[in-house]
Amino acid sequence: MMRNPYHLVEFSPWPLTGSMGALFLTSGLAGWMHGYSMMTMMLGIFLIIITMFQWWRDVIREGTYQGCHTIDVSKGLRWGMILFIVSEVCFFFAFFWAYFHSSLAPSTELGSCWPPMGINPLNPFEVPLLNTGVLLASGVTVTWAHHSLMEGDNGGGLQALFATVVLGMYFTFLQVGEYFEASFTIADGAYGSTFFVATGFHGLHVLIGSTFLMVCLFRVWSQHFSTSHHFGFEAAAWYWHFVDVVWLFLYLSIYWWGC
Repeated sequence: MMRNPYHLVEFSPWPLTGSMGALFLTSGLAGWMHGYSMMTMMLGIFLIIITMFQWWRDVIREGTYQGCHTIDVSKGLRWGMILFIVSEVCFFFAFFWAYFHSSLAPSTELGSCWPPMGINPLNPFEVPLLNTGVLLASGVTVTWAHHSLMEGDNGGGLQALFATVVLGMYFTFLQVGEYFEASFTIADGAYGSTFFVATGFHGLHVLIGSTFLMVCLFRVWSQHFSTSHHFGFEAAAWYWHFVDVVWLFLYLSIYWWGC
């Protein structure tokens, strides 16, 4: 009797706790913005953090110690990650559509000009250009880490991954400072809303990607990856390269062309 090459997952409570956490987080966030207590939002954050740690623990155990991630399962995981990134492309496409809808043909309500009168856009050759260099450098280091893992060089992989995480955190630090220095807010019409929503969601993706890479850093340190079996890291690297490419489009369209 042949063994099933596919991984039949066991019963798990984490999809339920994750969905409950998402419900409490979104409803609590909406309530907090209207002046209600933060308790519901904090409960949602707590449930999501617990779900993340426990679910990641289960997946690491299944793939690293139990051998559940066969070749067929790995192919499925790759296609799942590819489709997820495609959905993220569509997600950001909507923000670019909103931005160019307002900027290419500014309405009379916007003063028939872009940026609208009274908006002083950020200088693209200051912090945004520095952030571009930081993310491009992080793309180099994450590629270095990938090649180190393929060659069995765990030490080089650790160094490169650590550098990538540091660069990701530095990008976030610079972007937060940029937001505090901006002379406009998300409430300043079409320009403010499209700018902060697009760059803010990208910043959120940088935080998610940095967390993804930190988990991989721990796994490399624990020697979970081999030269031929390290899709957990490959998925993080794909995601990070996607974040890099989105930033290049943001920089060229919103920071440079839009100013």
